[in-house]
Amino acid sequence: MQDEILLTPWRDFPVEDTDPFAPPDEEKWDFVLVSNIHEVGSEKEIKRKKFLDELSKKGFAIKKIEDQKLFYGVRAPKQIFQKYQWLLTNSNSRLQNCDVHHDIPVTTRIRIVNFILQNTMTPDLEKLDDLIKKKVFEATFPLHEKEEVREFLKEKWVHWKDIFCQQRIEKIRCYFGEKVALYFAWLGWYTYLLGIAAVAGLVVFVAGITVFNSSQVSKEICEASNTIMCPLCDQKCPFWLLSDTCTYARVTHMIDNEGTVLFAMFMAIWATVFLELWKRKRATVVTDWDLYRWDEEEEELAMELINNLQHEPRRYQHSYFRSTIMFLLVLVMIAVLIGIAHALIIYRVIATALFSQSNFEFLREQANTMAVMTGAVLHYITIVIMTKVWSETWGGQQVFSCFSTINPPLTFYTSLLQVNRHVALYLCDLEKPRTFSQRENNFTVKIFTFQFFTNFSSLIYIAFFLGRINGHPGNYVRIAGKWRLEECHPSGCITDLFIQMAIIMLLKQTISNVMEYLIPWIAHKLRKKQQRPKKRSMMLGEEEEEAEDPCKRQWLSNYQLKEVNIFSLFDEFLEMVIQYSFTTIFVAAFPLAPLLAFFNNLFEIRLDAIKMMRLHQRMVPRKANDIGIWLQVLEAVGILAVIGNGLVIAITSDFIPVQVYKYTYSPCMMENSTSMDCSTGYINHSLSIFRIQDFEPYTKVPEMLPDFLSDEIKECRYRDYRNADDYSYTVQFWHIFAARLAFLILFEHVALCVKLIAAWYIPDVPQSVKNQFLDRKHSNLRKELSMMEYSTEV
Repeated sequence: MQDEILLTPWRDFPVEDTDPFAPPDEEKWDFVLVSNIHEVGSEKEIKRKKFLDELSKKGFAIKKIEDQKLFYGVRAPKQIFQKYQWLLTNSNSRLQNCDVHHDIPVTTRIRIVNFILQNTMTPDLEKLDDLIKKKVFEATFPLHEKEEVREFLKEKWVHWKDIFCQQRIEKIRCYFGEKVALYFAWLGWYTYLLGIAAVAGLVVFVAGITVFNSSQVSKEICEASNTIMCPLCDQKCPFWLLSDTCTYARVTHMIDNEGTVLFAMFMAIWATVFLELWKRKRATVVTDWDLYRWDEEEEELAMELINNLQHEPRRYQHSYFRSTIMFLLVLVMIAVLIGIAHALIIYRVIATALFSQSNFEFLREQANTMAVMTGAVLHYITIVIMTKVWSETWGGQQVFSCFSTINPPLTFYTSLLQVNRHVALYLCDLEKPRTFSQRENNFTVKIFTFQFFTNFSSLIYIAFFLGRINGHPGNYVRIAGKWRLEECHPSGCITDLFIQMAIIMLLKQTISNVMEYLIPWIAHKLRKKQQRPKKRSMMLGEEEEEAEDPCKRQWLSNYQLKEVNIFSLFDEFLEMVIQYSFTTIFVAAFPLAPLLAFFNNLFEIRLDAIKMMRLHQRMVPRKANDIGIWLQVLEAVGILAVIGNGLVIAITSDFIPVQVYKYTYSPCMMENSTSMDCSTGYINHSLSIFRIQDFEPYTKVPEMLPDFLSDEIKECRYRDYRNADDYSYTVQFWHIFAARLAFLILFEHVALCVKLIAAWYIPDVPQSVKNQFLDRKHSNLRKELSMMEYSTEV
């Protein structure tokens, strides 16, 4: 059953010139509303009718098609778009030439219709979001249509063979709007420059491999066959020889060497240059679109007036009380996320103790490494629980309806827990921001803050606290008075940080991306399979009347795609900004991070393209002239990268202790000997002595090494700078502490100065763009002056 309801009489339509080559308007529908079939006279049926009546009063044409659901195609009258053009003539003086059959771009048309749908209010003071919450309507979406630009994108953009080809940003803009186009422009530019960082990181890593066997520090560890180390746990752990960890020491030096310092400085400069070059790229792109000086607030006010001429704008307001409450609630959430990181720490401590007491020799010998690796996997699972949504929308079921255009309700429906987003949305609702843009910016800052602590709390502990707050033999810091905290390897903790980052990045870039693509792909295939029996019945002559309607086939095929929402593009941005944080903040400990990110992004661009073009419903286009507050977030990450890498080198790495030893305590300085490596003796110098008789009373005396008699072992060694008599800090400890602090201050000041110089040296706006605006102003002034002189003469 199907019928078309023409809600505006023909005589009320304005008389306009028609394009003989344009397809008739009756074939074009701006939006489709989907509803269940409700009982006649039911509350839901009445609410649906009231909403459609309100649309009819605004001149919308509506076409109804009945299948297993009710589909309502809506088409806005031309007067609405004429008002838009009239109000924003200056902003749209040069409209994008994407579809010759429309007076305005299709993306603009969809955006305006979506705004009106979202802000149309029934006599019961209910908007579309309220009706969706009450299940009056099930879904709303614009249509994927067989436009020329869509066919071009499917041919030139979506295929894997184009993975190294330049993206068609202008075509993307014509089909998805400026916001999506700017996302892909930014992602492509980021990936392009990431290739440089990837090459630099690979060179540093390969250079570390070449010195795998040549480090004096690792040689001393490998040759320390008589250095007896203190047990790693209290019960079944034996004394062990330092030389047993020879391979671990070599791997550590492969990561922790002089090249790491240079690479950290390089990445600080790279992050600044990347953002400055992006600003130039963005200025060029939006100038070509004639959107450089576009005013988002003006457009929003214009659409409000088009929708309701009596609309009054919401005034700017600020409440210090509300801001204070919001700040305190954010701090509480951050404290919760840090508490989760503490839970991971407790797991690592307990896992290390259990692995050390295992009956399997391999687990006993690699207890610390196994605890680090399983802790990294658990951290990844925590990230998924706190941040991810793998929610498939079978048959178009709405996942959640977030904030719409102005002051909408916040609803939250997910199939898996999504704690960070839920909290951020709740806080945004409490803030009551004035506009959609302000709400989006507030939400972005909050969700990124929560995501940052979710992703990096465990890494921060490993980098800056592991092995530094655990005490010393005879006086260990313990959890619940039982399990003692972990210790660093004698060659440093940087390998633990390397393992943690490698596992998290690999899992995020494999499992997460595969699931992100496979879930909608499998769902799409299953839906198509479910439709095949119906197609066969149509071939046999059944339901021929419905099958002949192209609208029905088109609407059903669009409905069966995965639903998109206000978060769809936001999630893509957030994923890439978190990746950017991994790539820059702790890159000193994991120089391969840019390489992994580079290859991931090559696939990410095509995966996103495939999802948007084939697996997802069409996004509602959004107008924009930049990437919004994400630019400020990226700049903040750049500053954190300088601080983070400075701290990694100063605290996590052994670079500073080795340099202090070389230039203060080494044979080169003490004996004026230049014939030997100046780091000779560093390991012995960095290990303190512990008397076995000073073990804590409730600690079992560990098993002895098989080659030593029990009464021969009087002392064991541990990593620290403490006196042998009272276990207080030595003078060397304070020398190293001062050197770490001095290096941190020097590194950060130099890096920040270089960032400022780079930002000054590279103008945000290219000279060509400035000259273009100069010529435009000059031309406009000349025309006005000529018109004035002409009118005076007349």
